[in-house]
Amino acid sequence: MLNEQKVAFLGAGSMAEAMISGMVSAKKLSPHHIIATNKSNEDRLTELREKYGITAISRDELVYEDVDVFILAMKPKDADAVLADLKDKINPNQLVMSVLAGISTEFMEFRLHDNQPIIRVMPNTSSMMQESATAISTGQHVGMDHVLTAKELLSCIGEVYVIEEEKMDIFTGIAGSGPAYFYYLMEHIEKAAAEEGMPPELARQIGAQTILGAAKMIMNRDETPSELRENVTSPNGTTAAGLDALAENGGGRAIMAAVKGASSRSKEISKQLEKVHA
Repeated sequence: MLNEQKVAFLGAGSMAEAMISGMVSAKKLSPHHIIATNKSNEDRLTELREKYGITAISRDELVYEDVDVFILAMKPKDADAVLADLKDKINPNQLVMSVLAGISTEFMEFRLHDNQPIIRVMPNTSSMMQESATAISTGQHVGMDHVLTAKELLSCIGEVYVIEEEKMDIFTGIAGSGPAYFYYLMEHIEKAAAEEGMPPELARQIGAQTILGAAKMIMNRDETPSELRENVTSPNGTTAAGLDALAENGGGRAIMAAVKGASSRSKEISKQLEKVHA
C-alpha cells in the first residue's frame, strides 16, 4: 500500500528528518516517493538528498497534484501562510497530516477545503530509531482509509496511538517531551557513577541497558509498574534505599511535575497561536 503513496514534507527541519530517517530505514516506502521541501535552504535539501536518497526540492518545484499525503512540518508561526498557499494547490482528496505543535485540526480545516481530511500527529525524536511513540487525532472529514494510511505510514517510525485531540497536550507531556526526561536521568546516572570512579561511557551503556530492560518488562508483562517496582524491592535492601532517597528528594513529584509542566506549556502554546492567527 505504501509503495504506491507519495509523501511530501512541507518543512525540512529536525522532526521532518527524524521521520524521514525512520521511513527510509523501515523500507516500506521508496525513498524516491519521499519528498522534502523548504522555501529556500538549498544546502539543507542537498544534505537530506545525499543522506537519505530522497527527493529534496524547493517548494516552488513541488508538483502538488502528484502527492498523496502532505506532512506539515514547518514552524507553527508559518502555518497561516502555508495553509493559505496549500489550499490553492491541493484538492479535498489529498490527505494532510500535521506535526505542528499547538495547531488544531479545526484551525486547519477552517483554512483548507471544506471536506479536507486532516490528521494531527505528535511523534517524538525517537522516530530516527523507529521507536517513536506517535499519537494521531483525526479531523471531522477523516475516513477509516485515511486512518489506516496514517497508521501504516507512521508505524515505520514506531508505535502509533489514536487518541482524542483533547488528550494531545498530556500526550505531549508524556511522549513528545518524554525522551528528554530519560536523557536527563541518564545525565545524572553518569554523574553519580563518575563520582564513584566509573567511566561515563560505561555508566551510559549500563544505564541505557537498564532503562531498555525495564521498558521491555513493562511492555511484555501483565504487572503494573507499581507491582514490578515492589517485586524488585527487598525490605532494607539496596533498591529500597535508592527508592527512599528518591522519595525524600521529591523524585516522584518531580516526574509528575515534568509531565504536567510540558502538558501545560503545550496548552499555552495552542492558545498563543490561536490568538496570533485569529
